[in-house]
Amino acid sequence: MTYAEEPEYAHGTPLRAGVLLVNLGTPDAPTAAALRPYLKEFLSDPRVVEIPRALWWLILNGVILNTRPRKSAEKYAAIWTREGSPLKVHTEKQAKLLKGWLGEHTAAPVVVDYAMRYGRPAIPEVLDRMKAAGCDRILVLPAYPQYAASSTASACDAAFAWLRGTRNQPALRTLKHYHDHPEYIRALAANLRDYWQMHGRPDVLVMSFHGVPRRTLDKGDPYHCECQKTARLLAAALGLEPGRFRVTFQSRFGRAEWLQPYTDKTLEALGREGVGRVDVVAPGFTADCLETLEELAMEGRASFLAAGGKEFHYVPALNEHPQWIAALGRIALDNLAGWLDETWTPDADEAARQLSRSRALALGAQR
Repeated sequence: MTYAEEPEYAHGTPLRAGVLLVNLGTPDAPTAAALRPYLKEFLSDPRVVEIPRALWWLILNGVILNTRPRKSAEKYAAIWTREGSPLKVHTEKQAKLLKGWLGEHTAAPVVVDYAMRYGRPAIPEVLDRMKAAGCDRILVLPAYPQYAASSTASACDAAFAWLRGTRNQPALRTLKHYHDHPEYIRALAANLRDYWQMHGRPDVLVMSFHGVPRRTLDKGDPYHCECQKTARLLAAALGLEPGRFRVTFQSRFGRAEWLQPYTDKTLEALGREGVGRVDVVAPGFTADCLETLEELAMEGRASFLAAGGKEFHYVPALNEHPQWIAALGRIALDNLAGWLDETWTPDADEAARQLSRSRALALGAQR
């Protein structure tokens, strides 16, 4: 085993706790050339596609990577902004705002950064940077409120793989889920109320979650149950009667059965039923991305209106909503328990560093 080279160290260097916000990922550009390596990394993950490797290698490299990059690039081009990929833009802003919130709510300094499971900045790259910045305790905080083996577990796999190749390992904590955290539910409800205050309320609210193959539920993945609980708690927080909302699943791929009911089929059915106005929200996506801005806001709208619906609204994801940043901060603090010194002050920190350095030098340290 060859370990990664350690960053240069000087005795007395301050040690910090860190929070790494991890999201799914995005290509570098809305082009087929950029989509091909991104899709290859994503679809090569055995957590994402649970098909025998040899068979899947043939399908992926022989068919999918020769056809899908161009189609996906067209979809990304439809939602790309001057700042770049919406997912990356929002995740970066969330990390900066989280750092500010933590700075106001805890005495000890906390390093906050973000990474993507697929694409850039990659998890190992950012963990290297945080370690070099003095982080000897790092909380990996996936941006997925509901646990799924294909998302949360994959992000943790990447962090643990980095840890395995590290000689001087920092302590590492992972967060499994926060699908029922009160602050997360309050943030979802506040986001919807703010939208409805500006645009009025719908006849039906569709809560659309990312889909996964049905067999994952049968094999013990808790994702479906956690989505249902989030939806139930959100409906209760909004005071919605059962007939006023639907829980659906989107983004299915291939011929296998995925979690149902499907979002697109539900929107078509609501349109045929003559429902006047439908609002769609995606509680499982904490930042807007291709699946929300193109699949829901564009394709979903077209499906509903074509089927006879009258009015369609997509409610933006949590993004930088102040109550979501506060919720993210509370969730981080809950999971940093025991790692932060609330008596920390700059003067005390400097005195402790100088004392540590002088002791080390007295014992023969070189620097």
